[in-house]
Amino acid sequence: MLEARPLLFGAGDGARDLPGHVRAGSALRLWGQRLVVVQDDVHALALLDEVSGVVTALALPPGADGRRTFGDAIGNKGLKMDLEACLVLPDGRLVAFGSGSTPRREQLVVVDRDLGVRVVAGSDLYAGLRARADFSGSELNLEGAVVSGRSVLLFQRGNGARVAGLEPVNATGELELGAFLAWLDGGPTPHLVNVRQVDLGAVAGVRFGFTDATALPDGRVAFLAGAEDSPDTFRDGEVVGCRFGLIDGEAIHVADITDVQGLPTRLKLEGLEWRARRDDGSWEFAVVADMDRPDLPAVLATLRVTGHA
Repeated sequence: MLEARPLLFGAGDGARDLPGHVRAGSALRLWGQRLVVVQDDVHALALLDEVSGVVTALALPPGADGRRTFGDAIGNKGLKMDLEACLVLPDGRLVAFGSGSTPRREQLVVVDRDLGVRVVAGSDLYAGLRARADFSGSELNLEGAVVSGRSVLLFQRGNGARVAGLEPVNATGELELGAFLAWLDGGPTPHLVNVRQVDLGAVAGVRFGFTDATALPDGRVAFLAGAEDSPDTFRDGEVVGCRFGLIDGEAIHVADITDVQGLPTRLKLEGLEWRARRDDGSWEFAVVADMDRPDLPAVLATLRVTGHA
């Protein structure tokens, strides 16, 4: 990984309960001339203008306690939307997804091109995801979403605990794009189809789990997977490895991500977006690392991938 930079707003906004930096980058998406960083513990999107380099906060509705910042130290972690995935629709709207790990996290945020914000209650959608045990496993934890052809491809992160005889699973599943668009605007609930469980491997006894994904120009899909030693979907743990992966039809390829010294990274990479193909044939992606410390800003970096098919 190269060219890392901390994501700073320049100043906090006490009136809106917003910190002066991106606390926990959980997803990343290119939206016009902006890179949008989703946060899972602050109800605000970070908008990085690629021309000026300025990062601004787009405030989202506060939680039930009136706050936009959440965490164990504040005592309100259970009130956050826990936004963990993001996509851009063909009509230009941006959609961020709650993880679904608790009922309060079954919400989606829809942002139009004029930055108007609407929160969509998603209990019916998430109930359908949870009902597919081959997708949700023991604990639903949605971590990635991309538009892929005529489908919305969802990524389930298998970092939960064993519950009622069910094991955590990593899986992908599809919602028909037209049906999802109709549901966002009040239509019937779309059904999850084409569920596929994926074995991402393990390191030091810790299983890898999906953390984000992005569509490539050629129609293939790239993803990130982290090995986080967490006891369930609610609590964080030590990160012991991170992998880059590629979905190419029925084939899935994965490789460990290394730092500039060539050592396996221990960063918690939770955001991935395609950027460019270089003259030497390598690929470049933007990635966001969640530092898992509220006092440290999330970091935006460049990930270079070589030796791909």
